[in-house]
Amino acid sequence: MDTEAGLDSLPYVPGTRRPVPEAEPGLVERWSAGGGELVELLSQVRERVGGVAAFRLGPARTVLVTHPQAVQHVLARHPERYVKRSHRARVLIGDGVLAATGAEWKQQRRLLQSQFTGTGMRRYEQRITEAARTTAGRWAGYARTGEVIDVGREMRRFALDAIWRSLTGHPLDDGTERELGAVAAVTAALPTLPADVSDAQDAVAADLARIDTVALHAIEAARSGTAGPDGPGLLHVLIDAATERPEYTDRLIRDELVTFLVAGHETTATTLTWLYLLLDRHPAARGQALAAGAEGTADRRQALQALIHETLRLYPSAWILPRHATEGDTLAGYAVEAGTDILVCPYLTHRDPELWPEPEHFDPRRFLAADGRPTQPGAYFPFGIGPRACLGLQFALREATVLLEHLLPAHSLAFSSTPTKAVYGITVRPDGPTPATLAPPVTT
Repeated sequence: MDTEAGLDSLPYVPGTRRPVPEAEPGLVERWSAGGGELVELLSQVRERVGGVAAFRLGPARTVLVTHPQAVQHVLARHPERYVKRSHRARVLIGDGVLAATGAEWKQQRRLLQSQFTGTGMRRYEQRITEAARTTAGRWAGYARTGEVIDVGREMRRFALDAIWRSLTGHPLDDGTERELGAVAAVTAALPTLPADVSDAQDAVAADLARIDTVALHAIEAARSGTAGPDGPGLLHVLIDAATERPEYTDRLIRDELVTFLVAGHETTATTLTWLYLLLDRHPAARGQALAAGAEGTADRRQALQALIHETLRLYPSAWILPRHATEGDTLAGYAVEAGTDILVCPYLTHRDPELWPEPEHFDPRRFLAADGRPTQPGAYFPFGIGPRACLGLQFALREATVLLEHLLPAHSLAFSSTPTKAVYGITVRPDGPTPATLAPPVTT
């Protein structure tokens, strides 16, 4: 029996190795008949059974994991036992690092890791700042004219500009932005695509062709040695790697480029959109963040980051993390058979009332007070944890913080309508447009 420190303290561990408790079949049948979102079923399974709970969709038995210690066990302590078999976005990102597995994943991850920590991140600081300044200038114009904007589209435009500059050294131009709209189109279509890979590719063939054209042009431009105004970018790192590593074919470079376009802008844009929707419902939070310190101070930045973290608590970038048990294991005192599918769900862990008081309430102060949030590993993991945690975590947090530093003091938004539901796809996104107008810039 696995006797890892900490697991014996789980409130639902009976002290013996026994089957994972399973939700009653009627619960799944009622959910299936209602045609609801998967998150609704998972929420009921957790509430009725616990933080390690089984359920069946057809003949398959799936184990839902939401308790922090069990989350830590699966994702961080034993990733070799609980592996990522595939990625829902493979039709779009191919063999990029998000979808890669085994030795290939290790090689790709090793090459890219240094680009997103410490010195590597400093290479992209100015590019993120320039993208934020471009957005701030555009918003100042909207405020003067009273033009109605779609906040979600504006957030995607900013995040795409930031990642495009970081990849290529060039600012995002209108034509490239227009063509890369196909990335968002394919991402939104993924949950409804056929299970067969060929059929799925056929269903979005036109959009994939547009993406491939942009990617090929960017690769050829980088290979020509002509750096953009911001200097060489991450794409040049991949091209340089190809000179020594034959596995870095043009196809793999394309897959990595598209992976970073998807992961580097969709999640950040969605987080920022949710943040502004939450501030619309809780306007005092904006004032509290700005009052925390003067512009450019550590206190102001910490308060802005608290806004971001509380948004990510409610709407984590990776709301569900599928894994597959390659061998038998004991998880929190329960027997997990080899071949079992595992669903780790940050969305539900972050909304567990035993971990987060008033979990549905937006309260950024949780991330400012010393005792405001649970400290155990696995209680807060919007980007995953363990070896497969998101490479771009620091990049995404920096993007969001820098944009808020530019926009939040200058503008408040007035939404003419707001989405009433969330869509649970690759990310958790608002279900509908987010039209708003901006108040004129605040002068000091």
